[in-house]
This record gives sequence, C-alpha cells and structure tokens, in this order.
Amino acid sequence: MAYKKVKFTNPQGIQLVGKLEFPLTQKPEAFAIFAHVFTGNKNLLAAKHISRALTLNGIAVLRFDFTGLGESGGEFANTNFSTNISDIIAASDYLAEHYTSPKIVVGQSLGGAASVFAADLIDSVQAVATIGTPSEPEHVTHLLQSKLDEIEKEGEAEVMIGERTFTFKKQFIEDLESKDMFAKVSQMDKALLILHSPQDSIVTIDHAAKIYHAAKHPKSFVTLNNANHMLTNKNDAFYTGTVIASWVKRYIEIEEDERLSTDKQVVVRIGDQNYTTEILAGKHGILADESEAYGGNDFGPSPYELLNAALGACTAMTIKMYAAQQGWEVEEVKVHLSYANSYKTDCTNCTEENSKIEEFELVIDLVGNLTLEQKQTLKEIASKCPVYRTLTGNAIFKTSLS
Repeated sequence: MAYKKVKFTNPQGIQLVGKLEFPLTQKPEAFAIFAHVFTGNKNLLAAKHISRALTLNGIAVLRFDFTGLGESGGEFANTNFSTNISDIIAASDYLAEHYTSPKIVVGQSLGGAASVFAADLIDSVQAVATIGTPSEPEHVTHLLQSKLDEIEKEGEAEVMIGERTFTFKKQFIEDLESKDMFAKVSQMDKALLILHSPQDSIVTIDHAAKIYHAAKHPKSFVTLNNANHMLTNKNDAFYTGTVIASWVKRYIEIEEDERLSTDKQVVVRIGDQNYTTEILAGKHGILADESEAYGGNDFGPSPYELLNAALGACTAMTIKMYAAQQGWEVEEVKVHLSYANSYKTDCTNCTEENSKIEEFELVIDLVGNLTLEQKQTLKEIASKCPVYRTLTGNAIFKTSLS
C-alpha cells in the first residue's frame, strides 16, 4: 500500500482529512504525524517531500489539514492555536485506534509550536522535530499587524495571507498570547530536534536559539542553510526529511520486523511525485528518478543509470574477486560506463527498425602492482561477471498482475 486517504473527527466533532503514507515494509518501524505551516495544508511541497524522506526510511507519516483548511471541515475563523493542538491529538488517536500510537511529531512553522504542546499530551511520542518554528506562538500576529486594531475594536477582521483571505477573531489572538512556549519546552520530556534556516525572513533564526536554550537534553539543532521559511526548494525539503529520519532513530524504540512487502528480491513503487520512484532492495532503500529536464525531481539516478551501476558494480566485484584468488595486488578498481542506442557501423539500412544497437561502453581503471598481461587478463574477466552475462544472454521475462 502506498498511501490512503483518511478521515477522523476532532474533539469539536469536525471531520479532518489526512493522507497516511506507508514505507515499503510489511510493518512501519514507527508512525509520525506531520503538522503543516500556518494557514497551509497537507499538500504543500515541503510536507510532501519531508514525508517521502521519512517513508523511505521506514517511517509511516500521517499529514492532515487543520480545521478549516484544505479538505478538512469547519470554519477557519473559529479556530485558534488550541484547536491546532487538539487536531494533532485527534490524529494521534486515529493512529492509535487503527494502527499504532505515533512516536514522532514533526511540525513546520506554527505547526511546530503546536507539535510541542501536543506531544506533551501524547504519551507515545518520544521525539519532536520543529522546522522554522517561532519561540512564541503569538509571533504569527505580525502577519495581522495592519488589522490588529480592527480585530480589537470589531472583534474580527479579514486578512490577506498569500493569495487567500482569512477571517481572524479576537479569541485567536488571545489564545496565542495565553500559550507559554518556553515553559512548555523547558519541561517537555521528549527528544527535540530544531531545524531552522539562518536566511528565514519570516521567523528569524534567533527563535531557534531561544527554543534550544530553553529545552532540556536530549536536544539537537540543524541549520538549513540557504533555505527559505516555506522550504519551497524540494531539495531543502527532502534534506530536512532525511535529517529527521536519521536523527529520530536514535531516540525512538524500533521493533525489528521483516522489511520486504514482497516475496521477490526487489520491490519498486511510484506514486504521484512525477517519476520519483522508491526502491527497496533487500533491506536497502534507494530512489530512482528522471532529471528535471524530463519532468522528474532528480532525486536519484535514472533507470539506465541504475542499469549502468549494476553492470559496473558487478564488473568491479568480479575483477576484485578474481585478482584476490590469484594473489594479485589490486588496490582499486574503477569502471566508467555509458549506455547508448547507436547506429550499426556500416549503417547501410539506417531507416530500418533494427538498424540501431544497444551499446554499453566500459572503461576499466586498475590501480595496483600489475603487469600488462595481468591487466589484460582482468579486462577479459570483466566479461564474465553475472550481470554482463545476463545482459548478453537470453533472459526470459515473466510478467503478471498481482
């Protein structure tokens, strides 16, 4: 299963909509909740690519829309910071009922602040990661600055954020001001990772410093250099997710389980992210992709680059193995490869369908105390590697639908 659309109800009886994404394992190592940015939604680029990095590392992720945003029900005007917290707790309750309780909460911007407060109320959560998060929740009121007097006088006002208009009520401001982030983070008994960009112009990096100094150990800080507040560069977002995935495994309890969700050697999955493709080979996760020029995200090698890599790795291993058996001194083997569809040498029938041949070019670089004769022998041995023989043999493909 790649992902599923889920619906659950918050304490106010409002239906929230989320997307639960699974890793390529029979059973995820852990479940995480992702809380999106202020006035954002679950489908923003950062949310997608952070979730992808986590699922590639065996962590299932539930990202959902807060009340009144995205596909979730309710009126945004009736929400506040407290309802954001209760929405995260509702997401946790859904996971606990249908799967297993979450061990991780990841939040971006104000969603990060809400994650800290919610995690304190969710016993199963062992680690929290915040991204570009303000040290005081009321920091977001700077976005309402021009309408604060109107909100105070009239009780509410409409504010343009991005390209959308939102209604903010006085209770929203009062609720933010009632929350003490420093007190909460200083007594939180969870591992905390703070990720922030020095170039963040929306929530400046001094907020990260204040959170870090207030928090107890274990705590960590990672600089997202040159990233913007929204992580609109997909490489920044994917890097952020990869860092979180690596960090979090030191602080959560992971149950060992059979990773493959197939009885075959390799399983491959592609979803809605253009050509970005997840590969699980044994217990090793890899990404394949196409370049941006071909509509991909360029997060991994292309299929033909992977084919070249398989042939090159097999060639290098075969040479190294043979040299070791002979007692020859080979310090290093490099294999440079290219693949192309080329015209046959004579090209007498270039317009015919079979006039092209598939051509692999291998250049082998051997480093070691070897004679010319030994190098020549190792070159010949290269063609004995199993992948080489498979490509030049008569492989049979048996394709079926599951």
